[in-house]
Amino acid sequence: MEFPIQASPSLLYQYISTPSGLSEWYADNVNSRGEFFTFIWEGSEEKAKLVSKKSDERIKFKWVDEEDTPYFFELRIQVDDITKDVSLMITDFAEEDEIEEGKMLWDNMISDLKQILGSV
Repeated sequence: MEFPIQASPSLLYQYISTPSGLSEWYADNVNSRGEFFTFIWEGSEEKAKLVSKKSDERIKFKWVDEEDTPYFFELRIQVDDITKDVSLMITDFAEEDEIEEGKMLWDNMISDLKQILGSV
């Protein structure tokens, strides 16, 4: 999924790569210890391993309870070479019957992120 965002790549990267940034729009709370991030939503916790990251460009996580699967989620910042427009590219996996629900969830979360960034 692609979401145009009016913010600098370095500012956007802070919101997709740090526990404090992710806590503002992605989960109720986020903690990290080394390469492991704990995402907390209304009392439930999910742990993810940081698979890879590149400053001001992308971050990729793999859910710990899905380690035997190829599933991951990646947040990648894309800047158009000509217009300099910034987009956040989301790669995520969902069961076929959960795709629409997943898209709506990302739409809502990115809407929150845009409000925080003043990119509405």
